[in-house]
Amino acid sequence: MNKRWNDEESCWFVLRAQTKREHIAAKILSDVEGVEVFCPRIKFKKATRRGKVNWVEPLFPGYFFAKFLYPESYRQVTASHGVTGILGFGNEVPHLSEAIVENIREQARAHSDDDVIELKVSVEAGDEVEVADGPLEGISATVVEPMPASDRVRILIEILGNEQVVEVDLFSLILPKRPQI
Repeated sequence: MNKRWNDEESCWFVLRAQTKREHIAAKILSDVEGVEVFCPRIKFKKATRRGKVNWVEPLFPGYFFAKFLYPESYRQVTASHGVTGILGFGNEVPHLSEAIVENIREQARAHSDDDVIELKVSVEAGDEVEVADGPLEGISATVVEPMPASDRVRILIEILGNEQVVEVDLFSLILPKRPQI
């Protein structure tokens, strides 16, 4: 098997995990001596039939990171509950640089201490949006006033040649894309 790491140095690898069980596999593996794990997750509100629900999902669905000494811990890591393998390409098992993992970790720490990045949905007056759900589905509109306390938005729409201000749920809108800063 080809490799790109030093046998005497721990490296970060991308591990495949059972779907929807990444954080459980990471927790179990974190108890193994000599293995460090990192499973970044995102938290966001999602509209459901029950109303708005806080949702937590892995940042990389089906994957998480583990740092270990490959030849020494390979079998123990891959046999750990919830782990389905190490990401590889053919006979090559690449590792990640410390800088890449640390960069992702710093972004997660900027939001919280538990590797969960909270995503906030926001709109501003003047944003062009489209209604994605409900009786006004498909209508383009302009945001008049965000109402963050109630997760609602007042939008300006044109109906039968008249402009009307209506109040809709923030989560029923397709929001504008903003450049990442």
